[in-house]
Amino acid sequence: MQTAPTSVWLDSPDRYGRISRWLHWGMALLFAWQFVGMGLRLALGRTPLVSFFVGSHSSVGLLLMVLVLLRGAWGLANARRRPPHGTGWLGRAAAAGHGALYLLMAVVPLLALVRAYGSGRAFTWFNTLPLWGASARNEALMAPANAAHGLLAWTLLALVAGHVGMVLLHRWWWRDGVAQRMVGRTR
Repeated sequence: MQTAPTSVWLDSPDRYGRISRWLHWGMALLFAWQFVGMGLRLALGRTPLVSFFVGSHSSVGLLLMVLVLLRGAWGLANARRRPPHGTGWLGRAAAAGHGALYLLMAVVPLLALVRAYGSGRAFTWFNTLPLWGASARNEALMAPANAAHGLLAWTLLALVAGHVGMVLLHRWWWRDGVAQRMVGRTR
């Protein structure tokens, strides 16, 4: 069996490598799962369908927290090889938008995990790996997430929608090949 050259795994100025793309698209699917579940909860209330999604919300959130840390470390390790954001105000806006996405992708699940710990309830990841046992409830740990987790999560969704909008603009209006960097194919 032939193995792919190292260059397809690492980022380059022309495109993101396989690891970056797998992290990007895997996390996109997991965030979609989270937002679909919460959207259904808001729209339908407590139903078996909603329970199917929401029942995994905390475990998927922890998985996303781990993946965003891995993705951030991988991004820093590849920082000099990565495709540039561009020049001028549009490049600065792209860099700021990506920075805001990364910040919220880390803060939103972190707040929820701190709240879960402060709740005093035991936490078992995907019903298999116990991470902490029951303890005394700590309102001070819960308060920041109670105040900001949902609001910041919906803000993250708005940023994701803007991100997708810019991808579509690059792909169909400007036709500059920027969108292809995360797909893996270049012109």
